[in-house]
Amino acid sequence: MDTERILRGALGDALRTDEPMARHTTLKVGGLARWFWAASDVDDLARVLAVCTEHDIPYLFVGHGSNLLMSDAGYDGLVIQNRCKGTEIGEETYAESGVSFGSLFHQTAKAGFAGLEWAIGIPGTVGGALVSNAGAYRGNIGPLVRSVRVFADGRDQTVGPEWMEFSYRDSRLRRSGIGRTVILSCTLRLTQRDEPEAILARAKEYQAQRRAKQPYAPSAGSFFKNVNDAALVERLPALTPGMKAAGVVPAGYLIEACGLKGLREGGAQVSEKHANFLINAGGATASDLRTLACRVKAAVREKFQVTLEEEVLYAGDWRGWEAA
Repeated sequence: MDTERILRGALGDALRTDEPMARHTTLKVGGLARWFWAASDVDDLARVLAVCTEHDIPYLFVGHGSNLLMSDAGYDGLVIQNRCKGTEIGEETYAESGVSFGSLFHQTAKAGFAGLEWAIGIPGTVGGALVSNAGAYRGNIGPLVRSVRVFADGRDQTVGPEWMEFSYRDSRLRRSGIGRTVILSCTLRLTQRDEPEAILARAKEYQAQRRAKQPYAPSAGSFFKNVNDAALVERLPALTPGMKAAGVVPAGYLIEACGLKGLREGGAQVSEKHANFLINAGGATASDLRTLACRVKAAVREKFQVTLEEEVLYAGDWRGWEAA
């Protein structure tokens, strides 16, 4: 099979080869994608996915690369960057999966629809938010979802929210790993109404809290999920009443308690500002970051007997790193 000939036939000059993925991830690391295409039309995207499925061409679907650690070896297949950004705002809000989550918040707020204030400052796309059931400040996207258009099992189909199997920072798409199922678009039910100025004011409070806590260096946002463990909460008297009531222990709290702020592995570092941010402090490789993540997990496991779970998804060829 001449894969490049097939992809050229489907994409023409829009197909790029040997694309550095460090340009397309917020951590600024990652090797070459053998082929690369930026999709801007959702129906075109579904067509190309069908071509890849028919010819068994491996593909990786990415948004802003904000929750992704691409290996130094890159990806030996087609990387599809999602730039499908169509929206229709209303109580039943339609959003294509490539629209920025922050942009969707601003569009809904401007129209007087509340409920997404917590989304301000969350990096990435609506599609990525759905895959990870993104949330903050006790809000998350899962309960708002009414339907999702997906390319799954080789076909374009529309499913209900139960199909996604949402749970804390998780969905069936995360649990299955980065695979051949792609979110094309979704509808969200937004029933809360308010004045745009009031909605934006609440969002700005959240944004100020984020800016005060989060580092400016390249990162993937929160690297690890918080820990839902009531027994562990009881062992940690310094937690806030809200955390105790929710039975949630922030991953950053555990990492900081291990004295790991500032810990380095090559060019990768545990942020001094927020311990759940692993940053590219300059010249980091993907292997540096994954090795640092392993060191953090080992330290937390030794001190607290819990194993942190990554929010970040590992993509590409990691065989060399495993051998090392």
